[in-house]
Amino acid sequence: MKLYLSSYKIGDNPQLLAGLIANNKKIAIIPNALDVYTDVARREASLEREKNSLIQIGLNPDLLDLRNYFGKPEELKIKINEYGAVWVLGGNTFNLRRAYKESGFDIWLQQQKNNKDFVYGGYSAGVCILSPSLKGLETIDDPILVGNGYPQKTIWEGINIIDFAFVPHFESPGHPETEMVNKAVDYYKKAGIKYKTLHDGEVIIMEV
Repeated sequence: MKLYLSSYKIGDNPQLLAGLIANNKKIAIIPNALDVYTDVARREASLEREKNSLIQIGLNPDLLDLRNYFGKPEELKIKINEYGAVWVLGGNTFNLRRAYKESGFDIWLQQQKNNKDFVYGGYSAGVCILSPSLKGLETIDDPILVGNGYPQKTIWEGINIIDFAFVPHFESPGHPETEMVNKAVDYYKKAGIKYKTLHDGEVIIMEV
Protein backbone atom coordinates (compact mmCIF):
# COMPACT_ATOMS: atom_id res chain seq x y z
CA MET A 1 0.00 0.00 0.00
CA LYS A 2 1.24 3.46 -0.89
CA LEU A 3 0.84 6.20 1.71
CA TYR A 4 0.42 9.92 1.14
CA LEU A 5 0.66 11.49 4.60
CA SER A 6 -0.09 15.20 4.77
CA SER A 7 -0.02 17.61 7.68
CA TYR A 8 -2.90 19.76 6.44
CA LYS A 9 -5.23 19.39 3.49
CA ILE A 10 -3.68 18.09 0.28
CA GLY A 11 -0.27 19.75 0.79
CA ASP A 12 1.86 22.06 -1.31
CA ASN A 13 2.43 19.61 -4.18
CA PRO A 14 -0.90 17.85 -4.81
CA GLN A 15 0.23 16.33 -8.12
CA LEU A 16 2.38 13.98 -6.05
CA LEU A 17 -0.83 12.34 -4.86
CA ALA A 18 -2.16 12.04 -8.41
CA GLY A 19 1.11 10.45 -9.46
CA LEU A 20 0.74 7.65 -6.93
CA ILE A 21 -2.64 6.55 -8.26
CA ALA A 22 -2.34 4.33 -11.32
CA ASN A 23 -5.37 3.25 -13.34
CA ASN A 24 -8.33 3.58 -10.98
CA LYS A 25 -8.77 7.32 -10.39
CA LYS A 26 -11.86 6.87 -8.21
CA ILE A 27 -11.02 8.05 -4.69
CA ALA A 28 -13.19 7.77 -1.56
CA ILE A 29 -13.37 10.78 0.76
CA ILE A 30 -13.76 9.54 4.34
CA PRO A 31 -15.12 12.37 6.53
CA ASN A 32 -15.81 10.62 9.84
CA ALA A 33 -13.24 12.52 11.90
CA LEU A 34 -15.62 15.48 11.47
CA ASP A 35 -18.64 13.72 12.98
CA VAL A 36 -18.05 15.20 16.45
CA TYR A 37 -18.70 18.71 15.14
CA THR A 38 -22.20 20.14 14.95
CA ASP A 39 -21.59 22.96 12.46
CA VAL A 40 -23.23 21.39 9.40
CA ALA A 41 -22.44 24.31 7.10
CA ARG A 42 -18.76 24.17 7.99
CA ARG A 43 -18.71 20.42 7.42
CA GLU A 44 -20.31 20.74 3.99
CA ALA A 45 -17.91 23.52 3.02
CA SER A 46 -14.97 21.35 4.10
CA LEU A 47 -16.19 18.39 2.06
CA GLU A 48 -16.74 20.57 -1.00
CA ARG A 49 -13.24 22.00 -0.67
CA GLU A 50 -11.67 18.56 -0.44
CA LYS A 51 -13.72 17.29 -3.37
CA ASN A 52 -12.65 20.19 -5.56
CA SER A 53 -8.97 19.82 -4.65
CA LEU A 54 -9.05 16.19 -5.77
CA ILE A 55 -10.93 16.96 -8.98
CA GLN A 56 -8.31 19.57 -9.85
CA ILE A 57 -5.58 16.92 -9.95
CA GLY A 58 -7.57 14.59 -12.19
CA LEU A 59 -9.18 12.30 -9.61
CA ASN A 60 -12.81 11.21 -9.30
CA PRO A 61 -13.85 11.77 -5.65
CA ASP A 62 -16.82 10.13 -3.98
CA LEU A 63 -18.03 10.45 -0.36
CA LEU A 64 -17.70 7.27 1.70
CA ASP A 65 -19.37 7.67 5.10
CA LEU A 66 -18.26 4.78 7.28
CA ARG A 67 -21.35 5.19 9.47
CA ASN A 68 -23.32 3.53 6.69
CA TYR A 69 -21.25 0.37 7.25
CA PHE A 70 -21.24 0.07 11.03
CA GLY A 71 -21.69 -3.63 11.73
CA LYS A 72 -21.46 -4.38 8.00
CA PRO A 73 -17.77 -5.08 7.28
CA GLU A 74 -18.50 -7.37 4.34
CA GLU A 75 -20.57 -4.67 2.64
CA LEU A 76 -17.74 -2.19 3.20
CA LYS A 77 -15.24 -4.56 1.57
CA ILE A 78 -17.37 -4.74 -1.54
CA LYS A 79 -17.76 -0.96 -1.65
CA ILE A 80 -14.14 -0.08 -0.95
CA ASN A 81 -12.94 -2.32 -3.76
CA GLU A 82 -14.51 0.15 -6.19
CA TYR A 83 -11.77 2.67 -5.37
CA GLY A 84 -8.11 3.01 -6.19
CA ALA A 85 -7.51 5.25 -3.19
CA VAL A 86 -8.99 6.85 -0.10
CA TRP A 87 -8.61 10.40 1.18
CA VAL A 88 -9.18 10.65 4.93
CA LEU A 89 -9.95 14.06 6.40
CA GLY A 90 -8.68 15.56 9.63
CA GLY A 91 -10.76 16.19 12.73
CA ASN A 92 -11.02 14.12 15.89
CA THR A 93 -8.68 11.10 15.70
CA PHE A 94 -10.46 9.16 18.45
CA ASN A 95 -13.83 9.44 16.76
CA LEU A 96 -12.28 8.38 13.46
CA ARG A 97 -10.79 5.35 15.22
CA ARG A 98 -14.24 4.35 16.43
CA ALA A 99 -15.54 4.60 12.84
CA TYR A 100 -12.73 2.37 11.57
CA LYS A 101 -13.49 -0.28 14.17
CA GLU A 102 -17.29 -0.21 13.86
CA SER A 103 -17.15 -0.56 10.07
CA GLY A 104 -14.28 -3.03 9.92
CA PHE A 105 -12.18 -0.60 7.91
CA ASP A 106 -9.28 -1.08 10.33
CA ILE A 107 -9.07 -4.80 9.57
CA TRP A 108 -9.45 -4.18 5.83
CA LEU A 109 -6.54 -1.73 5.90
CA GLN A 110 -4.31 -4.22 7.66
CA GLN A 111 -5.03 -6.67 4.85
CA GLN A 112 -3.89 -4.15 2.21
CA LYS A 113 -0.28 -3.89 3.36
CA ASN A 114 0.96 -5.88 0.37
CA ASN A 115 -1.43 -4.27 -2.11
CA LYS A 116 0.89 -2.03 -4.12
CA ASP A 117 -1.96 -0.67 -6.24
CA PHE A 118 -3.93 0.90 -3.39
CA VAL A 119 -3.21 4.41 -2.10
CA TYR A 120 -4.09 5.66 1.38
CA GLY A 121 -3.99 9.43 1.58
CA GLY A 122 -5.04 11.76 4.34
CA TYR A 123 -4.11 14.59 6.62
CA SER A 124 -3.93 15.31 10.34
CA ALA A 125 -6.25 12.83 12.14
CA GLY A 126 -6.46 10.81 8.93
CA VAL A 127 -2.75 10.08 9.32
CA CYS A 128 -2.39 10.06 13.12
CA ILE A 129 -4.73 7.05 13.21
CA LEU A 130 -2.16 4.95 11.33
CA SER A 131 0.30 5.09 14.25
CA PRO A 132 0.79 2.14 16.63
CA SER A 133 -0.91 4.03 19.48
CA LEU A 134 -3.07 7.11 19.94
CA LYS A 135 -1.55 7.86 23.35
CA GLY A 136 -0.39 11.47 23.45
CA LEU A 137 -3.05 12.70 21.04
CA GLU A 138 -5.33 13.50 23.97
CA THR A 139 -3.31 16.72 24.25
CA ILE A 140 -4.83 17.71 20.89
CA ASP A 141 -8.13 15.82 20.48
CA ASP A 142 -10.77 15.10 23.11
CA PRO A 143 -10.83 11.28 23.46
CA ILE A 144 -14.35 11.17 24.93
CA LEU A 145 -15.99 13.44 22.36
CA VAL A 146 -18.15 11.25 20.10
CA GLY A 147 -20.46 11.73 17.14
CA ASN A 148 -24.08 10.63 17.07
CA GLY A 149 -24.45 6.87 16.72
CA TYR A 150 -20.92 6.09 17.92
CA PRO A 151 -19.98 3.94 20.93
CA GLN A 152 -18.55 5.89 23.85
CA LYS A 153 -15.53 3.68 24.55
CA THR A 154 -12.19 5.24 23.70
CA ILE A 155 -9.81 3.12 21.62
CA TRP A 156 -6.15 3.85 22.32
CA GLU A 157 -4.66 1.42 19.82
CA GLY A 158 -3.84 2.87 16.42
CA ILE A 159 -4.07 0.97 13.14
CA ASN A 160 -0.31 0.26 13.26
CA ILE A 161 0.33 0.82 9.56
CA ILE A 162 3.26 3.15 10.27
CA ASP A 163 5.83 2.62 13.03
CA PHE A 164 5.90 6.17 14.39
CA ALA A 165 3.59 8.73 15.94
CA PHE A 166 2.59 11.30 13.35
CA VAL A 167 2.67 14.94 14.47
CA PRO A 168 0.92 17.37 12.08
CA HIS A 169 0.77 21.19 12.23
CA PHE A 170 4.22 21.38 13.86
CA GLU A 171 5.45 24.98 14.10
CA SER A 172 2.77 26.02 11.64
CA PRO A 173 1.86 29.65 12.32
CA GLY A 174 -1.83 30.33 12.01
CA HIS A 175 -2.99 26.81 12.76
CA PRO A 176 -5.02 26.71 16.01
CA GLU A 177 -3.55 23.37 17.13
CA THR A 178 0.14 24.26 16.92
CA GLU A 179 0.55 24.91 20.66
CA MET A 180 -1.26 21.68 21.57
CA VAL A 181 0.95 19.81 19.11
CA ASN A 182 4.01 20.90 21.10
CA LYS A 183 2.53 19.16 24.15
CA ALA A 184 2.19 15.95 22.13
CA VAL A 185 5.84 16.21 21.09
CA ASP A 186 6.85 16.63 24.74
CA TYR A 187 4.86 13.50 25.60
CA TYR A 188 6.56 11.45 22.88
CA LYS A 189 10.00 12.64 23.93
CA LYS A 190 9.45 11.78 27.59
CA ALA A 191 7.91 8.40 26.74
CA GLY A 192 10.69 7.54 24.28
CA ILE A 193 8.20 7.09 21.44
CA LYS A 194 9.39 7.39 17.84
CA TYR A 195 7.67 10.31 16.12
CA LYS A 196 7.84 12.49 13.03
CA THR A 197 6.76 16.12 12.77
CA LEU A 198 5.41 17.88 9.69
CA HIS A 199 4.77 21.52 8.98
CA ASP A 200 1.54 22.37 7.20
CA GLY A 201 2.11 21.95 3.48
CA GLU A 202 4.59 19.10 3.95
CA VAL A 203 3.89 15.48 2.99
CA ILE A 204 5.49 12.09 3.62
CA ILE A 205 5.23 9.52 0.81
CA MET A 206 6.06 5.91 1.61
CA GLU A 207 5.10 2.29 1.02
CA VAL A 208 4.21 -0.44 3.50
